[in-house]
Amino acid sequence: MENYFQPELPRDRLLEISSIGLAHMGDAVFELLVRSWLCAHGGATGRGMHRAAVALVCAESQAEKAEKILPLLTEEERAVFRRGRNAQVHTVPHHASRAQYGEATALEALLGWLYLRGETARINQLFCIMMEEEAHGD
Repeated sequence: MENYFQPELPRDRLLEISSIGLAHMGDAVFELLVRSWLCAHGGATGRGMHRAAVALVCAESQAEKAEKILPLLTEEERAVFRRGRNAQVHTVPHHASRAQYGEATALEALLGWLYLRGETARINQLFCIMMEEEAHGD
């Protein structure tokens, strides 16, 4: 039986998944990380936790966080990021610019790629860097 909590898809299988498919997976990964981070840092419960999560997972916030990790990405990770940024999205939220939404989609595609490869340690490393300023705001 496959372990869907810790998938490890081969590179050729990952290349068959569209950028939007990777971003769909990465969106869930980022949401789970943010919720875990909020629980670990305490203070927020119920509605407050939901509002905090929404503020952190919105396209503007994700685009800002993506900028922090771009210089740290490997060549392959940069290629996945570019592929996600160039994905053909047809709708952009009103509160985000097309550029911000593209960066957010790119970040999500990268997280989806890394997750499906089984590279959770790398995801955690990048996530911790993305959240540094938030942690100091506690």
